[in-house]
Amino acid sequence: MIFGPDLQVRPAVLTDQRQIANLIHFSSHVHRHLDWRQPLDWISSPPFSVIESQGQVIAALGCPPDPPSVAWVRLFVNSGKLPVQESWQMLWDNARAELVHEGQFVAAAIVLQEWLYDLLLSSGFASHQSIVMLERDGGVPDEMTLSPEISMRAMMPFDLPAVAEVDASAFELLWQNSLLALERAYPQAIWATVAEKDNQVIGYQISTRNPLGVHLARLAVRPAAQGKGLGYILVANLIQQAGQRGISHLTVNTQSDNTASLALYQRMGFRETVERYPVYQLQVL
Repeated sequence: MIFGPDLQVRPAVLTDQRQIANLIHFSSHVHRHLDWRQPLDWISSPPFSVIESQGQVIAALGCPPDPPSVAWVRLFVNSGKLPVQESWQMLWDNARAELVHEGQFVAAAIVLQEWLYDLLLSSGFASHQSIVMLERDGGVPDEMTLSPEISMRAMMPFDLPAVAEVDASAFELLWQNSLLALERAYPQAIWATVAEKDNQVIGYQISTRNPLGVHLARLAVRPAAQGKGLGYILVANLIQQAGQRGISHLTVNTQSDNTASLALYQRMGFRETVERYPVYQLQVL
Protein backbone atom coordinates (compact mmCIF):
# COMPACT_ATOMS: atom_id res chain seq x y z
CA MET A 1 0.00 0.00 0.00
CA ILE A 2 1.54 3.31 -1.09
CA PHE A 3 0.61 6.63 0.54
CA GLY A 4 2.99 8.95 -1.22
CA PRO A 5 6.36 9.16 -2.97
CA ASP A 6 8.19 8.69 0.34
CA LEU A 7 5.84 6.47 2.36
CA GLN A 8 4.87 2.85 1.84
CA VAL A 9 3.04 0.36 4.05
CA ARG A 10 4.19 -3.17 3.29
CA PRO A 11 4.48 -6.56 4.99
CA ALA A 12 7.47 -6.93 7.30
CA VAL A 13 10.15 -9.34 6.10
CA LEU A 14 13.02 -11.04 7.89
CA THR A 15 15.53 -8.52 6.53
CA ASP A 16 13.65 -5.80 8.47
CA GLN A 17 14.57 -7.37 11.82
CA ARG A 18 17.59 -5.21 12.49
CA GLN A 19 15.81 -1.95 11.70
CA ILE A 20 12.77 -2.89 13.78
CA ALA A 21 15.03 -3.97 16.66
CA ASN A 22 16.69 -0.55 16.55
CA LEU A 23 13.28 1.13 16.62
CA ILE A 24 12.27 -0.94 19.66
CA HIS A 25 15.50 -0.01 21.43
CA PHE A 26 15.62 3.71 20.63
CA SER A 27 12.04 4.92 20.03
CA SER A 28 9.95 6.65 22.66
CA HIS A 29 6.67 5.11 21.46
CA VAL A 30 7.01 1.33 21.85
CA HIS A 31 4.27 -1.10 22.81
CA ARG A 32 5.26 -4.74 23.38
CA HIS A 33 2.69 -7.34 24.32
CA LEU A 34 3.25 -9.46 27.43
CA ASP A 35 4.02 -12.64 25.57
CA TRP A 36 5.99 -15.87 25.62
CA ARG A 37 7.52 -14.81 22.29
CA GLN A 38 9.61 -11.76 21.50
CA PRO A 39 8.01 -9.27 19.05
CA LEU A 40 10.45 -10.09 16.25
CA ASP A 41 9.57 -13.78 16.51
CA TRP A 42 6.25 -12.87 14.86
CA ILE A 43 7.72 -11.05 11.88
CA SER A 44 6.78 -13.76 9.37
CA SER A 45 3.23 -14.09 10.75
CA PRO A 46 0.70 -11.66 9.24
CA PRO A 47 -0.56 -9.13 9.83
CA PHE A 48 2.84 -7.64 10.60
CA SER A 49 3.57 -4.50 8.59
CA VAL A 50 6.00 -1.63 8.46
CA ILE A 51 5.99 1.92 7.16
CA GLU A 52 9.00 2.47 4.95
CA SER A 53 10.37 5.86 3.88
CA GLN A 54 13.18 6.00 1.35
CA GLY A 55 14.30 2.50 2.26
CA GLN A 56 14.13 3.10 6.01
CA VAL A 57 11.61 1.46 8.36
CA ILE A 58 10.07 4.21 10.50
CA ALA A 59 7.17 2.37 12.17
CA ALA A 60 5.87 -1.18 12.61
CA LEU A 61 2.74 -2.98 13.81
CA GLY A 62 2.33 -6.70 14.42
CA CYS A 63 -0.93 -8.35 15.49
CA PRO A 64 -0.88 -11.95 14.20
CA PRO A 65 -3.69 -14.11 15.66
CA ASP A 66 -2.87 -16.63 18.39
CA PRO A 67 -4.99 -18.33 19.59
CA PRO A 68 -7.01 -18.47 16.37
CA SER A 69 -9.48 -15.59 16.04
CA VAL A 70 -7.67 -13.45 18.66
CA ALA A 71 -5.30 -10.81 17.32
CA TRP A 72 -3.31 -9.23 20.15
CA VAL A 73 -1.41 -6.05 19.33
CA ARG A 74 1.99 -7.63 19.89
CA LEU A 75 4.13 -4.73 18.71
CA PHE A 76 3.62 -1.12 17.76
CA VAL A 77 6.61 1.13 17.42
CA ASN A 78 6.97 4.59 15.92
CA SER A 79 10.27 6.34 15.24
CA GLY A 80 8.88 9.87 15.55
CA LYS A 81 9.41 10.69 11.88
CA LEU A 82 5.64 10.55 11.54
CA PRO A 83 3.09 11.66 14.17
CA VAL A 84 2.25 8.63 16.26
CA GLN A 85 -1.48 8.90 15.48
CA GLU A 86 -0.77 8.98 11.74
CA SER A 87 1.56 6.00 11.74
CA TRP A 88 -0.84 4.00 13.95
CA GLN A 89 -3.79 4.73 11.69
CA MET A 90 -1.91 3.77 8.53
CA LEU A 91 -0.69 0.51 10.02
CA TRP A 92 -3.90 -0.40 11.85
CA ASP A 93 -6.08 0.23 8.77
CA ASN A 94 -3.81 -2.11 6.85
CA ALA A 95 -3.85 -4.77 9.60
CA ARG A 96 -7.61 -4.57 10.01
CA ALA A 97 -8.12 -5.06 6.28
CA GLU A 98 -5.97 -8.21 6.43
CA LEU A 99 -7.92 -9.54 9.41
CA VAL A 100 -11.29 -8.81 7.79
CA HIS A 101 -10.16 -10.67 4.70
CA GLU A 102 -9.41 -13.76 6.82
CA GLY A 103 -12.66 -13.77 8.83
CA GLN A 104 -13.98 -12.61 12.20
CA PHE A 105 -11.48 -11.73 14.90
CA VAL A 106 -11.24 -10.13 18.30
CA ALA A 107 -8.41 -7.60 18.32
CA ALA A 108 -7.04 -6.79 21.77
CA ALA A 109 -4.32 -4.84 23.51
CA ILE A 110 -2.99 -4.56 27.04
CA VAL A 111 -2.38 -0.88 27.78
CA LEU A 112 1.05 -0.60 29.35
CA GLN A 113 1.63 3.09 28.50
CA GLU A 114 -0.91 5.89 28.68
CA TRP A 115 -0.25 7.16 25.14
CA LEU A 116 -1.76 3.95 23.73
CA TYR A 117 -5.24 4.80 25.08
CA ASP A 118 -5.99 7.49 22.51
CA LEU A 119 -4.78 5.36 19.62
CA LEU A 120 -7.00 2.43 20.58
CA LEU A 121 -10.05 4.61 21.24
CA SER A 122 -9.63 6.38 17.90
CA SER A 123 -9.84 2.99 16.18
CA GLY A 124 -12.96 1.81 18.00
CA PHE A 125 -11.40 -0.31 20.76
CA ALA A 126 -13.33 -0.37 24.04
CA SER A 127 -12.42 -1.23 27.62
CA HIS A 128 -12.95 -4.92 28.41
CA GLN A 129 -11.34 -5.56 31.79
CA SER A 130 -8.03 -5.07 33.60
CA ILE A 131 -5.12 -7.26 34.60
CA VAL A 132 -4.50 -7.23 38.35
CA MET A 133 -1.06 -7.93 39.81
CA LEU A 134 -0.64 -9.76 43.14
CA GLU A 135 2.36 -10.75 45.26
CA ARG A 136 3.22 -12.71 48.40
CA ASP A 137 6.30 -12.90 50.63
CA GLY A 138 7.03 -15.84 52.88
CA GLY A 139 4.70 -17.94 54.93
CA VAL A 140 3.34 -21.41 54.28
CA PRO A 141 -0.28 -21.86 53.18
CA ASP A 142 -2.58 -24.15 55.12
CA GLU A 143 -2.25 -27.80 54.18
CA MET A 144 -4.89 -29.39 52.00
CA THR A 145 -5.02 -33.11 51.29
CA LEU A 146 -5.00 -34.22 47.68
CA SER A 147 -7.72 -36.70 46.77
CA PRO A 148 -6.16 -40.18 46.43
CA GLU A 149 -7.27 -40.56 42.80
CA ILE A 150 -5.39 -37.37 41.84
CA SER A 151 -1.62 -37.28 41.41
CA MET A 152 0.84 -34.50 40.64
CA ARG A 153 4.10 -34.67 38.75
CA ALA A 154 6.49 -32.56 36.69
CA MET A 155 5.13 -31.57 33.31
CA MET A 156 6.80 -33.28 30.35
CA PRO A 157 6.87 -32.18 26.68
CA PHE A 158 4.45 -34.96 25.72
CA ASP A 159 1.88 -33.42 28.10
CA LEU A 160 1.57 -30.19 26.13
CA PRO A 161 -1.36 -31.15 23.85
CA ALA A 162 -3.37 -32.25 26.90
CA VAL A 163 -2.31 -29.10 28.76
CA ALA A 164 -3.57 -27.02 25.82
CA GLU A 165 -6.93 -28.79 26.08
CA VAL A 166 -7.14 -27.97 29.79
CA ASP A 167 -6.27 -24.36 29.05
CA ALA A 168 -8.94 -24.05 26.34
CA SER A 169 -11.58 -25.48 28.67
CA ALA A 170 -10.67 -23.19 31.57
CA PHE A 171 -10.41 -19.76 29.92
CA GLU A 172 -12.44 -17.58 27.60
CA LEU A 173 -11.02 -17.40 24.08
CA LEU A 174 -9.23 -14.10 24.67
CA TRP A 175 -7.01 -15.61 27.37
CA GLN A 176 -6.41 -19.10 26.02
CA ASN A 177 -2.87 -20.32 25.44
CA SER A 178 -2.55 -22.19 22.16
CA LEU A 179 -0.39 -25.29 21.85
CA LEU A 180 2.16 -23.12 20.03
CA ALA A 181 2.25 -20.67 22.95
CA LEU A 182 2.63 -23.49 25.47
CA GLU A 183 5.47 -24.99 23.45
CA ARG A 184 7.21 -21.63 23.83
CA ALA A 185 6.32 -21.33 27.51
CA TYR A 186 7.48 -24.76 28.64
CA PRO A 187 11.25 -24.25 28.08
CA GLN A 188 11.08 -20.91 29.92
CA ALA A 189 9.56 -22.43 33.06
CA ILE A 190 11.48 -22.95 36.27
CA TRP A 191 8.66 -25.23 37.44
CA ALA A 192 5.84 -26.78 35.45
CA THR A 193 3.44 -29.23 37.09
CA VAL A 194 0.45 -31.27 35.95
CA ALA A 195 -2.30 -32.87 38.02
CA GLU A 196 -3.79 -36.13 36.72
CA LYS A 197 -6.88 -38.21 37.36
CA ASP A 198 -7.46 -41.52 35.59
CA ASN A 199 -4.33 -40.82 33.52
CA GLN A 200 -5.82 -37.57 32.19
CA VAL A 201 -4.39 -34.11 32.81
CA ILE A 202 -6.97 -32.09 34.73
CA GLY A 203 -4.86 -29.13 35.86
CA TYR A 204 -1.46 -27.51 35.52
CA GLN A 205 0.77 -24.64 36.51
CA ILE A 206 3.73 -23.00 34.76
CA SER A 207 6.06 -20.65 36.65
CA THR A 208 9.03 -18.57 35.62
CA ARG A 209 12.02 -17.10 37.45
CA ASN A 210 12.71 -13.38 37.68
CA PRO A 211 15.24 -11.29 39.62
CA LEU A 212 12.81 -10.80 42.51
CA GLY A 213 11.54 -14.36 42.83
CA VAL A 214 9.06 -16.57 40.99
CA HIS A 215 6.12 -15.60 38.81
CA LEU A 216 3.14 -17.95 38.55
CA ALA A 217 2.61 -17.44 34.84
CA ARG A 218 -0.27 -19.86 34.32
CA LEU A 219 -2.69 -21.88 36.42
CA ALA A 220 -5.61 -23.79 34.92
CA VAL A 221 -7.99 -26.52 36.07
CA ARG A 222 -10.62 -28.28 33.97
CA PRO A 223 -14.11 -26.94 34.80
CA ALA A 224 -15.27 -30.39 35.98
CA ALA A 225 -12.41 -30.46 38.51
CA GLN A 226 -12.82 -26.89 39.77
CA GLY A 227 -14.07 -26.08 43.25
CA LYS A 228 -12.35 -29.10 44.78
CA GLY A 229 -9.11 -27.49 45.95
CA LEU A 230 -6.92 -28.55 43.03
CA GLY A 231 -5.86 -25.00 42.16
CA TYR A 232 -4.96 -24.43 45.81
CA ILE A 233 -2.82 -27.57 45.91
CA LEU A 234 -1.02 -26.70 42.67
CA VAL A 235 -0.13 -23.24 44.02
CA ALA A 236 0.79 -24.61 47.46
CA ASN A 237 3.13 -27.10 45.78
CA LEU A 238 4.77 -24.26 43.88
CA ILE A 239 5.21 -22.24 47.09
CA GLN A 240 6.79 -25.27 48.74
CA GLN A 241 9.20 -25.84 45.85
CA ALA A 242 10.19 -22.18 45.83
CA GLY A 243 10.73 -22.23 49.59
CA GLN A 244 13.04 -25.22 49.28
CA ARG A 245 15.23 -23.06 47.04
CA GLY A 246 15.09 -20.12 49.42
CA ILE A 247 12.67 -18.13 47.25
CA SER A 248 9.94 -16.38 49.21
CA HIS A 249 8.67 -13.72 46.78
CA LEU A 250 5.99 -14.87 44.35
CA THR A 251 3.88 -12.87 41.92
CA VAL A 252 0.85 -13.66 39.80
CA ASN A 253 -1.63 -11.75 37.67
CA THR A 254 -5.24 -12.41 36.79
CA GLN A 255 -8.22 -10.65 35.27
CA SER A 256 -10.00 -8.07 37.42
CA ASP A 257 -13.33 -9.86 36.99
CA ASN A 258 -11.98 -13.36 37.69
CA THR A 259 -13.43 -13.53 41.18
CA ALA A 260 -12.58 -17.21 41.69
CA SER A 261 -8.88 -16.67 40.96
CA LEU A 262 -8.71 -13.53 43.07
CA ALA A 263 -10.32 -15.34 46.01
CA LEU A 264 -7.88 -18.27 45.66
CA TYR A 265 -4.77 -16.11 45.57
CA GLN A 266 -5.91 -13.90 48.44
CA ARG A 267 -6.67 -17.01 50.50
CA MET A 268 -3.09 -18.14 49.87
CA GLY A 269 -1.55 -14.91 51.12
CA PHE A 270 -1.22 -12.94 47.89
CA ARG A 271 -2.10 -9.28 48.07
CA GLU A 272 -2.95 -6.91 45.25
CA THR A 273 -0.34 -4.37 44.20
CA VAL A 274 -1.09 -0.95 42.73
CA GLU A 275 -0.33 -2.27 39.25
CA ARG A 276 -3.35 -2.60 36.96
CA TYR A 277 -3.22 -2.84 33.20
CA PRO A 278 -6.41 -2.14 31.21
CA VAL A 279 -7.34 -4.50 28.40
CA TYR A 280 -9.06 -3.06 25.33
CA GLN A 281 -10.69 -5.05 22.57
CA LEU A 282 -12.48 -4.66 19.25
CA GLN A 283 -14.62 -7.03 17.21
CA VAL A 284 -13.15 -7.12 13.72
CA LEU A 285 -15.94 -8.07 11.31
